[in-house]
Amino acid sequence: MSLETIRDQLPDYARDLKLNIGSVLTPQGAPGLSEKQIAAVALSTAIAARNPHLTEAIESWARTHLDDAHVNGARAAAAIMGMNNIYYRFLHLVEDGEYSTMPARLRMNIIGNPGIDKLDFELLSLAVSAVNGCGMCITSHEKKLREGGISREQIQSAVRIASVIHAVAGVLEYHAASAAAAASV
Repeated sequence: MSLETIRDQLPDYARDLKLNIGSVLTPQGAPGLSEKQIAAVALSTAIAARNPHLTEAIESWARTHLDDAHVNGARAAAAIMGMNNIYYRFLHLVEDGEYSTMPARLRMNIIGNPGIDKLDFELLSLAVSAVNGCGMCITSHEKKLREGGISREQIQSAVRIASVIHAVAGVLEYHAASAAAAASV
C-alpha cells in the first residue's frame, strides 16, 4: 500500500488530513528537519499509532529515505516508548511520590545505544511520547533535545508529523470499522 492510496482512503471530512500528510512529510512542511528525520519520525509514530495499513505505507515510503539502521531506530523508539510512556505516565499521574523513588526495573538498553544518532533517537522518542500522551516523557525528551542544540522549530515539526500521523491512523480505523459494520447489516 502506498501513501497515495492512504490519502485516497481518507473520507472527505478528513480533507485537512489529506492535505497535511502531504505537507508535513516534506522539508518545506517540516522546517528544520532533514528528509531522514522526517521519515524516521513518520515511521516511529505510525508504529505507535497502531494502524497496520498506514504503518506499511509509511515504512515503504520511509525506506526511500532511511537505511536499515534508521528503520530499526524508528522501530526501537516506538517499542521502548510504548513501554516507558505507560510506566512514566503512571508515575506522573498516581499522585504518590514514593513510586518515583522506587527503581523502574525495566530494561532500557536501546536508549543508551540506539544504533543511530542519539539526538535523532531523542527526537523519535519525543514524537512517540506525544502520540502516547506521556507528559513526563515529553518534558524529559524536549529538555534533552534543547540541551543538544535542537531548535523549537525542529521539535514542533516532529510533533506536527506525529499529530497528523496519529489523526490519519484514527480516521482510517474509524472508517474501516464503519464500513465493516455497514457491510454486516
